[in-house]
Amino acid sequence: MFPKRDTSSIGTLVGVIMVVIAIGGSVLFGWEWSAFPSQPVPLAIGVLAAIAAVVVTVRSVRS
Repeated sequence: MFPKRDTSSIGTLVGVIMVVIAIGGSVLFGWEWSAFPSQPVPLAIGVLAAIAAVVVTVRSVRS
């Protein structure tokens, strides 16, 4: 009925890294995720995370 759950450790590792970057950037560097013109780094990280999520999802669906 439902596809088998992916237990990939690489997906978990990427997710944990993104969370650490998000929290660390907010706390240590004062990043605001909605402040694009003055802070492009958070947007770039978010775009890369979204692309990685799409790639992982497409690979999972195709296999």
